[in-house]
Amino acid sequence: MIHLRTKSNILIKLATQPTRALTTGQSNQTKILSSRYVRSNIRRYTDATNTRSMQRAAVAAAAKAEPFLNGTSSIYVEEMYESWLKDPNSVHTSWNAFFKGVNAGAAPGAAHQRPPSLGGAVPNMQQSTASASDGLSGSGVESLVNEHLSVQALIRGYQIRGHLLSQLDPLQINDPELFESQLSSKVSMEKRLDVAFGGVSPFGEKDMDKVYQLPKTTYIGGDETSLPLREIINRLEKTYCKSIGVEYMFINNSEQCDWIRKKFESPGSIELTNDDKLLAWKRLLRSYKFEEFLARKWTSAKRFGLEGCEILIPGLKTIIDTLSSQGTDSFVMGMPHRGRLNVLANVVRKDLDQIFCQFDSKLRAGDEGSGDVKYHLGMSHQRVNHPTNKTINLSLVANPSHLEAVDPVVQGKVKAEQFYREDKEGKQTMSILLHGDAAFSGQGVVYETFHLSDLPAYTTHGTIHIVVNNQIGFTTDPRHSRSSPYCTDVAMVVRAPIFHVNADDVEAVIHVCKVAAEWRAEFNKDVVIDLVCYRRNGHNEMDEPMFTQPLMYQIIRKHPNVYKIYTNKLLEEGLVDQKEIDKRVLEYDNICEQALVDAGNIEVINFRDWLDSPWKKFFINDGGLVNLLCKDTGATEATLNHIGTTFSEHNELKVHRGLTRVFKGRKEMLQNRQIDWALAEAMAFGSLLQEGTHVRLSGQDVERGTFSHRHHVLHDQQEDKKVYVPLNNLSEDQAQYVVCNSSLSEYAVLGFELGYSMTNPNSLVLWEAQFGDFNNTAQCIIDQFISSGEAKWIRQSGIVLLLPHGYEGMGPEHSSARPERFLQMQNDDPDMMPDCSSETFYLEQLQTANWIIANCTTPANLFHILRRQVCLPFRKPLIIFTPKSLLRHPLARSSFDDMLPGTQFQRIIPEAGPASQEADKVKKIMFCSGKIYYDMIKEREKLGFEKDVAVVRIEQVAPFPFDLVIQELEKYKNAEIHWLQEEPKNMGFYDYCKPRIRTANDWTRRVHYTGRESASAPATGSGFTHAKQTQDIWNEAFSDL
Repeated sequence: MIHLRTKSNILIKLATQPTRALTTGQSNQTKILSSRYVRSNIRRYTDATNTRSMQRAAVAAAAKAEPFLNGTSSIYVEEMYESWLKDPNSVHTSWNAFFKGVNAGAAPGAAHQRPPSLGGAVPNMQQSTASASDGLSGSGVESLVNEHLSVQALIRGYQIRGHLLSQLDPLQINDPELFESQLSSKVSMEKRLDVAFGGVSPFGEKDMDKVYQLPKTTYIGGDETSLPLREIINRLEKTYCKSIGVEYMFINNSEQCDWIRKKFESPGSIELTNDDKLLAWKRLLRSYKFEEFLARKWTSAKRFGLEGCEILIPGLKTIIDTLSSQGTDSFVMGMPHRGRLNVLANVVRKDLDQIFCQFDSKLRAGDEGSGDVKYHLGMSHQRVNHPTNKTINLSLVANPSHLEAVDPVVQGKVKAEQFYREDKEGKQTMSILLHGDAAFSGQGVVYETFHLSDLPAYTTHGTIHIVVNNQIGFTTDPRHSRSSPYCTDVAMVVRAPIFHVNADDVEAVIHVCKVAAEWRAEFNKDVVIDLVCYRRNGHNEMDEPMFTQPLMYQIIRKHPNVYKIYTNKLLEEGLVDQKEIDKRVLEYDNICEQALVDAGNIEVINFRDWLDSPWKKFFINDGGLVNLLCKDTGATEATLNHIGTTFSEHNELKVHRGLTRVFKGRKEMLQNRQIDWALAEAMAFGSLLQEGTHVRLSGQDVERGTFSHRHHVLHDQQEDKKVYVPLNNLSEDQAQYVVCNSSLSEYAVLGFELGYSMTNPNSLVLWEAQFGDFNNTAQCIIDQFISSGEAKWIRQSGIVLLLPHGYEGMGPEHSSARPERFLQMQNDDPDMMPDCSSETFYLEQLQTANWIIANCTTPANLFHILRRQVCLPFRKPLIIFTPKSLLRHPLARSSFDDMLPGTQFQRIIPEAGPASQEADKVKKIMFCSGKIYYDMIKEREKLGFEKDVAVVRIEQVAPFPFDLVIQELEKYKNAEIHWLQEEPKNMGFYDYCKPRIRTANDWTRRVHYTGRESASAPATGSGFTHAKQTQDIWNEAFSDL
């Protein structure tokens, strides 16, 4: 009771003081709000005592005068009072006297007295309570509070802006030019305080020895609760303005900000133990000597060495040590080419002889594939992490030269591994992404990938990003390569803390890496380490940087290596001696020399040794051997009916009335043993799920479907977030179906799904473009990973791309999925006729193809080709050009009979009408693919040419079905051969199919073209022109008949 009454008494005293300087210049509204704040606090405390007389007295006292305190300073006084209760010596002497007076029951205004000088005596209690006239005036209290608040603002200023004053650049030539004058350690303390304060600092030399109470928002005091201003500034400078610059105050989470403050502000927190120093030095030695060895042995070879940032290796290993100790045992990494060989050697622990043999240009390939340069390769390796004595798996994902393209691939791979391990919080598996400074700020996929980090279906529960900040991009200065002060500013969009650190300060780097790892373990959020370093050589070892950065490289040539800097430091501290140094250096040199000898005995390069995603037990042996058999892609009628029925129910959800019509239509089709496109897809997914195969469908608006045909996630119309996924309710022991609308991104999301598909071959992973041509913003993933990934890295993937395609007068952007681009990258030879005599020819053809391209015209064929992705004994990417108008076309239906056991995907669908009965009399055979088939047969029937024109649908366009096309050509041996398409001549399927059809008939018959003329745009935006072009196609198709 006394405690609460005393608090109330304090506020009464404050409320009765005259309003003076602090309220000067305040608006009436601000004064009213301040007054209300104090009164509300009085009521809060007095109400708690249940004493009405005290409440009336407090309110009356508060009403006598406007308070000079605002809300912030009142809170500050409360904090000091709490501290005073615990230890009266923890506050300034004037506040000690004030609180004593209040506690003794002094009348309002009588407890205040003028604060003594630093050398003066504290007034006794009798003096402090004698009379108000002898006490401290309201302006004196105001001045005192102002000083303490200014100290609080200064501390906060260092927390917000201290990084601007930090000494991050090892070369000391590129401090951030954020103000008119350069900021560095050479700038006067007065100017530094102005920067930290965010304006003109109120402090001068006269204030430096004054003692101030420390607020609860800092840990610089340790066990001390007050410090002289000089010591406060010294500790803030040491924390925020030396080799580490911390950006975190933009995070709108007080717990997270407080956690970071404690990690960096606590006295002694940055200091390493002697054991940690020695471990960092030993790792740094290996990093440095590895690069030195490569430079000495292969002086003219490109290797994209790590010189200038050798500390990356000890930093990475510190992250792994820290997280391994907390239970993480799988680390998936992505990185650019710089430093990759060093990471492979000293972090992943790739055998050195395997790395060194990559420098021998005479070694032949020992397995399939075209291979890739050594600084693009990845691998997966399991080893014991010695500091924690725990087994860990390290996977470095292979990637092309396209910077940052690997980022979403890594995230997808991690997400899949977390899914299969049921690691719902990301405690076991995590991702580490390394970046270059220019790419991190310049490549849009970085931003796209960041935006996946907190999405439920994409989060990997925190990624550690390490930016190897060369302070240059190839030959471009930062001032010309980005508009932001730091290359890492993009990370602020997801409120990731950013730790800038001078790469020449080994102990600062180790501390930052440890804190970053602990942050990820604690909060499961992204964090960025900006490793500010330099690049000792040019972009590669053959590049001359002096052409464009002469001044920078004059300094670099004279700058000592970080290994030598740290070795000298430890020599001075007595932690190592020259004998120990020489011993360690000789030991590692001998290891490298022996590995070089072993590399000379290697006769072939096996690309499979560099596989980053090995699929254990999927292949017969380590060489990727398979039994060339495909499982049955059909399903029983009971299975089809069960899936179709479940897919047509809404589990008593109050669904949109439009869906009731959809469900009714589905049930009617099931009764007639028929399916449309949506049912075919659902039956393919559902049958795989019931067989234990995980299915994941991702992309923009895929839950409903762009064309409102799918409806895989049903939403209650009256209750928010109440949903029902029919395909997850097929049976108790089924696999999980994940269908998720993605962010409005193609590049990152497709990369993510590719990475997801790489983890487990026994899954079906699909990405659907909203419209087919939107795949062009993901072209890098398609070109560099999907089409060529197996050839370069022996890495298979069964990912499926669903690309809506078809000409329906919707304009140039929503008509073509650009099939010509995919077909151009197909690896089969148009002029070479394959041997079609084998019974397993189509499987052999699929196995040697780099991917499969299909344009289905029947739901049954869609059903089979989706199931075939999992039933094949190997994995290939599948590109399906999906329809739009056919989704509801009455003729685009299939019977259950086409999906039962024993049925399979039809690579071509021959003519089945009257023309097939009298093939010798057919005048034209029209090969086509896709929707145009239905338009063609409608026009043919209208004109009465069913016996004169045969139409053959090529469903699997690539690899080209030579064997089946030959049969059709032989059947219609008297017919004129035409390729029919709705795309312009220079696009679509014509240029791919024409030479292969000619090869199939031994170049004895000409292939004519029927379709739109060549154009620059895929389609017209004019409805009139579209109709005219379509009519021209029919005029050409049925001419000369």
